Amino acid sequence: MRDEVQQSEVIVERRASAGLIRLNRPRALNSLTLDMVRAFAAAMDDFAADANVATVIVSGEGERGFCAGGDIRALHESGRAGTDLAMTFWREEFRLNHRIATYPKPYVALMDGITMGGGVGLSSHGRHRVVTERTKLAMPETGIGYFPDVGATWLLPRAPGEAGTWMGLTGLTIDAADIIYAGLADHHIASFRLPDIVDTLAELPRNAAQRDVEAVLKNLSSNPGTSSIRSNRDLIERCFHFGTVEEIIHALQREPGDFAAETLRIIETRSPTSLKIALRLLRQGRQSRNLAECLNRELGACQQILKSPDFYEGIRAAIIDKDRNPHWMPATPEAVDQAAIDAFFRPAEPPLAL
Repeated sequence: MRDEVQQSEVIVERRASAGLIRLNRPRALNSLTLDMVRAFAAAMDDFAADANVATVIVSGEGERGFCAGGDIRALHESGRAGTDLAMTFWREEFRLNHRIATYPKPYVALMDGITMGGGVGLSSHGRHRVVTERTKLAMPETGIGYFPDVGATWLLPRAPGEAGTWMGLTGLTIDAADIIYAGLADHHIASFRLPDIVDTLAELPRNAAQRDVEAVLKNLSSNPGTSSIRSNRDLIERCFHFGTVEEIIHALQREPGDFAAETLRIIETRSPTSLKIALRLLRQGRQSRNLAECLNRELGACQQILKSPDFYEGIRAAIIDKDRNPHWMPATPEAVDQAAIDAFFRPAEPPLAL
């Protein structure tokens, strides 16, 4: 028997012993609004307190995307107008990311289709992460004058070698094999089997443990194929272990082959300011003790990004005018003032209560 309630653009459902949360904004690739974050968080709290719910399963409606991130147009408008919406959204979204990472019950994210930005935050912090042949994941923030957030500065530095640095700076899209290699997902399961996952998990007893859920997913898993990042690991390691963006660019310029050339081409289209912020966040994330430290550091950077011309220019070029031709200020990494980057690393006020 199903007990279904629709809260704004999030559908919350109980099916036997499973609690389902379905992002329901398919025309926008399930991009997150503040109301969606709040409905999602409320559902998680309800399921955590419900003794009849053994497992929480998160998915996105439609066949194109799990979640393409936050509603950046709304954040752009909030910043321009000087309203509180952007900072309120980031605060509540980051708290939700931490809640997912520390959730007491098995949490299963079905990352089918496009999974970007905030979608990574809703999935990769979870205990059981499933990708399909349709999954396309990215942290594309440097391309819109922003930086990897939602705790990505905790996740990406823990990928093998410098894979996370490559992902965070380029923002390039990766597939299932790369996602699993990078430690952002656990299982590759064919998309036609997703209903089987839900049905089987819903049949588990109310006292089902993490190992029971893992056994179900492992039984349905298949080989994701070869990881391109793994195949290029040595090159990535050589070029991305440096401490400055300039050194990384110079290293890429010395490398032969298509992979290095394409990586260099992409980096040179990204906001130089964002590249420097992202690299420093990733390096500090590698030294952090826990996710909470990274989320608080990211929130401090969010408070400063609303003053950054590249943030507005990047969103203008990507989703407002859609000319894909941002004019970054400054235009090169060498021209970025160090004091301007330092400003992004002031502590968040007030800090997140985690």
